[in-house]
Amino acid sequence: MSGLNIKLYTLGGAFGMRSVSPFCLKLEMLLKSLNLPYELVIEPDPRKAPKGKMPYAVIDGEVLADSEIIVARLDELTQGGVTGKLTARENGQGLALTRLAEEHLYWIMVAARWLDDAWWPNVVRDFFGIIPLPLRGIVTAMIRRKMRLTYEYQGLGLHSPAEQQGFARRDLQALQDAISEAGFLLGEAPCIYDFAVAAILAGIYDNQPPTFLTHIANEFTELKAYTDRVQESVDVYGRK
Repeated sequence: MSGLNIKLYTLGGAFGMRSVSPFCLKLEMLLKSLNLPYELVIEPDPRKAPKGKMPYAVIDGEVLADSEIIVARLDELTQGGVTGKLTARENGQGLALTRLAEEHLYWIMVAARWLDDAWWPNVVRDFFGIIPLPLRGIVTAMIRRKMRLTYEYQGLGLHSPAEQQGFARRDLQALQDAISEAGFLLGEAPCIYDFAVAAILAGIYDNQPPTFLTHIANEFTELKAYTDRVQESVDVYGRK
């Protein structure tokens, strides 16, 4: 299986992160854990991706978009190397925790970057600094407005800042409580669900400068240690 030709297309770095996308980091962790060689290709423009978002992968000529679809295909190609050692119950628990992190906590992380007026200049600097000044304000205002609408459609954007912080604390507490005595979510070694959760958390803890969500997450010291432990286990880090 090591003969697979894998190219992983990922976003570049920003805010002190090697890749601004936790979904890209998750796949890097998984590929490293499977001992599968891969070529990392930086693509700063998501519009060039098959579905307009990153990451995507090309495996032996097959184009796969969306991290979950890529994970499922890698599981097939490795004959259960991703989830095969887990029970049905463990896979159910892991998927539920992944959904919490990737479909709920992730959006609060995005809002902490894009919609906090105090933090917004960092986004402008790292994402849009190459746009000439006369045009930069127009472009950034348009994109930020779209992001705000997306956050409202998701549902979290309809709540007050205090209520959003409450959601974040409950999410983080649930994830911290899910860590087993062995140090990972489902046992003594990290699995795909650890990579998914830790990738989101790395984007919160290692984001520079800290956002309001970083300050909240720092209250959960066991969760921070877990995030570092998962990254150390595969020697793949979100931070530069």
